[in-house]
Amino acid sequence: MTSSPTRSPLRRLTARGRDEPHRVASPLELFFDLCFVVAIAQAGVALVHAIAEGHAGEGILNYAMVFFAIWWAWMNFTWFSSAYDNDDALYRVVTLVQIAGVLVLAAGVSRAFEDHEFLAVLLGYVIMRLALIAQWLRVARSSEGAERTMALRYAFGVLLCQVGWLGLLVLPEGGRAWVFLVMAVLEMCVPPFAERDHPTSWHPHHIAERYGLFTIIVLGETIAAATVAVKSGLDENDALDELLPIAMGGLLIIFAAWWIYFVVPIHGRLRSSKQAFLWGYGHYLVFASAAAIGAGLEVVVEQAVGKAHVSTLAASAAVTLPTALYLLTVWGLHSRHFKVGIAQQLVLPVTALLVICCTFLGDWAVPAAGIVATLAVVTGTTLTARMAAREREEPVRAA
Repeated sequence: MTSSPTRSPLRRLTARGRDEPHRVASPLELFFDLCFVVAIAQAGVALVHAIAEGHAGEGILNYAMVFFAIWWAWMNFTWFSSAYDNDDALYRVVTLVQIAGVLVLAAGVSRAFEDHEFLAVLLGYVIMRLALIAQWLRVARSSEGAERTMALRYAFGVLLCQVGWLGLLVLPEGGRAWVFLVMAVLEMCVPPFAERDHPTSWHPHHIAERYGLFTIIVLGETIAAATVAVKSGLDENDALDELLPIAMGGLLIIFAAWWIYFVVPIHGRLRSSKQAFLWGYGHYLVFASAAAIGAGLEVVVEQAVGKAHVSTLAASAAVTLPTALYLLTVWGLHSRHFKVGIAQQLVLPVTALLVICCTFLGDWAVPAAGIVATLAVVTGTTLTARMAAREREEPVRAA
């Protein structure tokens, strides 16, 4: 929706149509995504340091918690804006407050990883969530009946969850993982509870585009992080022979990740709230694994030049495991719905298994994983082309 100089700067926050034509991401939404990737980049850097120092388990746990806060706030805004973006002045201001919140969160990521101090992360998250509560209260004020009840459920559900997150600050460090698990589940229960009588009017094409754009941005951040790592390795160690295969393998993995995600249109599968919830929630693993691939490539580079205190096996796993998780999740969320026959269905699961096997190939683990991912794209494209050719031949034979 575009603003016009003659329109009022403040308008009712009412639902947009699900069948609205030519619905695309707005400049504000694109700006929102870019700012959120800043926080993802900080989480990736912290994960690299944790793994490189030999604290992989602790680093992955902190990464999972911080990434959930980033992803969940992004996702809630995305679905809200798909249904209610009226692009007035107040809507823009509240959205900018949410952006400020994620920047506060990003500033606190390093302390959360290194000192187990989550105050800044929690503060940034609360800022984002309070801004969303304000948006839902605006919807409640502009609506009535079941829609108003839905908006109030969202507002009070989100508010109650913020109280629970205080446990990260007051409970002993050993109990934080359990607090995170419980609160994450409660947060994800709010949308199904709020929409049980009245679903929001999100736009399938718009949602698919928003998720696709964020996937592109995350993969772009992964390429940027890996490029910086390779450049640093070359500048400091002049280790072209060791780093060139890693760079090529990482690039092939990321190219394949892009191809596999966008090879099929997903908006047609988003026909009900249940399907949409499962698809949307599953993208936590898609985004987190895509970002983790970049962190893993940095670890491999640091290990190759002797800066990381981990084994070659551990460094390789930092790339191959998130790559395999990405492949399996993308297959489970939407690729499998477009596969015909057992051969097509097995391409991505088998590829994920082979990528994991590449972990044990030593210094050639990343290049091998890149080749395997590329072969998966080639195989999938070939099988699809053959099936299309058979479908074209059948009417000719019948005639």
